[in-house]
Amino acid sequence: MAKRKRGGRKSSARKSSRKSSRSRGRKSARKGGRKSSRRKSSGKKRTPNAAFMKPMQPSSDLAAVVGSGAMPRTEVTKKLWGYIKRKGLQDSKNRRMINADENLRPIFGRSQVSMFEMTRLVNKHLRNP
Repeated sequence: MAKRKRGGRKSSARKSSRKSSRSRGRKSARKGGRKSSRRKSSGKKRTPNAAFMKPMQPSSDLAAVVGSGAMPRTEVTKKLWGYIKRKGLQDSKNRRMINADENLRPIFGRSQVSMFEMTRLVNKHLRNP
């Protein structure tokens, strides 16, 4: 006896029939309509957090990548991503990983880091001017 492949429509029809048979005997516990996921707009623009906008002085290692002038953390991150994209340092298979070159290795401390760890490691190289 040969096995037949299940078609996409049949399985979705099956799922819908299961839902209806499951909910036949029960009353709906949900009251009211769906919650609105929209934010209430008061017309004001969102103000950035002052801690992120405070100019920070990069260390000499980080200055080789982003520049030596004092700049906010957000600008440091933008310049760092620009450097990574320009040099093609994102891992080709796992795009979340960043391969460090000779300039980034002293900042990261190892040859590969994830994009989520990157900002934490970079913050160690920023200080108040």
